[in-house]
Amino acid sequence: MIEVLIVDDQPLMAKALKVFVSGSEGMRVVGDASNGAEAIEQVRSLAPDVVVMDMQMPVMDGVEATRLITREFPRTRVLAVTTFSSEQYLVPALRAGASGYIVKDAEPDEVIAAIRGVNEGNGVIAPQVASDLIDAVRDASSGPLLPGMTVEHGLTERELAVVLSLAQGNSNAEIAAELYLAEATVKTHMGRVMDKWGVRDRVQVLIHAAQLGLVRIGV
Repeated sequence: MIEVLIVDDQPLMAKALKVFVSGSEGMRVVGDASNGAEAIEQVRSLAPDVVVMDMQMPVMDGVEATRLITREFPRTRVLAVTTFSSEQYLVPALRAGASGYIVKDAEPDEVIAAIRGVNEGNGVIAPQVASDLIDAVRDASSGPLLPGMTVEHGLTERELAVVLSLAQGNSNAEIAAELYLAEATVKTHMGRVMDKWGVRDRVQVLIHAAQLGLVRIGV
């Protein structure tokens, strides 16, 4: 059972998210909050698997709450949600440790799929915001997007092949088929890449790879 905390200062949106999650098999809403400060307290008390986090809130915004939650509770995944695709929140949210980023007008099944994805350790970026991520990565000139990034990639040939396939939007199963590997082997390689680069999910792997010039995300 995936335990989900809903964080949104708009009551109607929060209620809609609760309906979507509660009606999905294998999920349940364990609590809610209306700002980042409340979210942190709820995570401390409820230890949810996934926090669906609005970015624009009073008292404490979603970016700062995400940073504090992922630092104190590394096993809790954060799915960032915002009203529109915006570079203002996209890169800071991912840099703060969010495992995924979707917009509020996403279809219910997209929201549920995103929650499942981040819970499984897969980074999720909604198609609506992909172009913003590409632009942000290409245009970044003030230093690395992620803490602890190095200038050398340090990957084996097979690990690099996995990253290149990931950049094409492939799932683990698709990467396995393309590289003639077992899916478990792909997961092992991906885990080693994350360990070497000090990142926590596939989205962060892509950002790091793009910053190093190993891949170009997008079409």
